[in-house]
Amino acid sequence: MKKLLKVLAVLFLLGVIAVVAIGFFLGPIVTKAVNTIGPKVTGTAVTLDAAKISPLTGGATLAGLFVGNPQGWTGDKAFYLGQVRASVQPTSLLGSHIVVNEVFIDGPEFVYEKRLLGGSNIDALLKQIEANMGGAQQPAPTEPEAKPAKPLKFAIKSFRLQNAKASVVIAGQTVSVPLPPLTITDLGVEEGGITPDQVAAKVLQRVLGQIVEAAGGVLKDAGGAALEGGKDGAKAAGEAAKGVFNKLLGK
Repeated sequence: MKKLLKVLAVLFLLGVIAVVAIGFFLGPIVTKAVNTIGPKVTGTAVTLDAAKISPLTGGATLAGLFVGNPQGWTGDKAFYLGQVRASVQPTSLLGSHIVVNEVFIDGPEFVYEKRLLGGSNIDALLKQIEANMGGAQQPAPTEPEAKPAKPLKFAIKSFRLQNAKASVVIAGQTVSVPLPPLTITDLGVEEGGITPDQVAAKVLQRVLGQIVEAAGGVLKDAGGAALEGGKDGAKAAGEAAKGVFNKLLGK
């Protein structure tokens, strides 16, 4: 009996060590996966500095996620996420879609570049993601009888974003604006899960709305401040700038 207890104790200890080791090594594995798969999904440069994963609680923290701009745009990045925390229901990993309790992003930086003739860097990025994700779901030509792989889907109960800032590039000029906190609930819950590109599209639509509103307010305030300073024609200049800005953003 004593020998059996010793064996069980050793096995238990080994199990604990294994769990700790998995939690320790999953971070580098995820980091490498993002840095390898990310560019194939976005068609741009993607780098992740670090990741910490807890397999028992379903918690994860990502630090320093950089997503580059598509080719043909001025800046090198589309956005940068300083820190991302997520909580996943571990049991959902075995289901038809992954249930995410919360995604919390702190200190993101967005770069939004709009062209006069239409289109933006974010639009181009979303199109590339959609095309690449769609292409990845097709069956291999060498296996005509194989069924198409089911796309990975997520249901996100709470998405929160705070301390965000945006750099809006228009006509060669850059306007930096802070963004208010953003909360989105039940992303993909009613649909039984949505694909990553659909998640990105829904979130970025809300973020872009904030960018347009905040940047428009900055231009309006700048025109008003110049008018109060007694500069002739400042009001007209401010209104003209706002009009050009709205035209560039398609408002």
